[in-house]
Amino acid sequence: MPPATLQHGGDDGEWFAEVVVVRHGETSWNASRIVQGQMDPQLNETGRQQAVVSNAFLEAASQSAANPGDTTVLLLVSVLHVRESTPPTMAGRARAATSPPASPPPGKQFAEVVVVRHGETSWNATRTIQGQMDPELNDTGRRQALVVARRLSREAKPAAVYSSDLKRAAETAQTIATACGVSSLVLDPALRERHMGDLHGLAFDDAVRRNPEIFSSYSRTQEIPGGGESLDQLSKRCVSYLNTVAEKHKGERVIVVTHGASTEELCIHADPTSPVRGKLYNTSICVFRIGGGEWILEKAGDVGHLDQGEFLEDAFGGDGVSA
Repeated sequence: MPPATLQHGGDDGEWFAEVVVVRHGETSWNASRIVQGQMDPQLNETGRQQAVVSNAFLEAASQSAANPGDTTVLLLVSVLHVRESTPPTMAGRARAATSPPASPPPGKQFAEVVVVRHGETSWNATRTIQGQMDPELNDTGRRQALVVARRLSREAKPAAVYSSDLKRAAETAQTIATACGVSSLVLDPALRERHMGDLHGLAFDDAVRRNPEIFSSYSRTQEIPGGGESLDQLSKRCVSYLNTVAEKHKGERVIVVTHGASTEELCIHADPTSPVRGKLYNTSICVFRIGGGEWILEKAGDVGHLDQGEFLEDAFGGDGVSA
């Protein structure tokens, strides 16, 4: 990125350089909370996505400057020391993404809603924005679906399984329903992924360069050209549907299979401080207790079941749109 020039004068006529400090993107050591200090791990997949988004915003800021050509913006990289924890595993990532749950109020009846992200597709693997496009699971995704289904079959039996009607979610849900011995499988478009409008089918990096403002977590009302949804619209659609499901299943356990960005919005609705962006891997599990409009996030991004497989370290954590 060419240096931008934004000069600011002080009240006494002095001139100052504007220094923009940018922390580096995520590494696998950050994700597993290992002290890296001056060790030199490279960015992981999430970190590379963060770098692309950050660069796009800085480009946009540079181009929109009132007086480009007056001073220099210095980009510095700061390093944050991360407290030491356990070696990097998917289970460790699950724990890091989970906030301590609040206790349900006594006497209130809640539904336990287990939300599962679908298995991997070839579009996930190539970081292509699929949104409401309809690719099916790839071989890795089918293995992931079998593993999460076996895990859920050993837990309390659900009263029903609900799912997005898109193939990648519906196939994951059918695998889970069969393993759990559940005959009630409901497919509903209300659980679909965010509609990405004109960005459908684009490579993620290309989409970020074209529309950086869409990928800002602050742009919750930004609709996507071509009929796409804002994050607020996505949240309203998914939250409303789960409230309806919870009301129908008070005191029961149900499983809901949906998508990455949809699940992120559910987690953020329940706990606005939940650090789930880009942390919800394929077939990750989030557990909610929902009742009377009250939401409690008990677990987020749990992928402990994937430690049994060989597809862990390349698992796709999501970018909020190609999920």
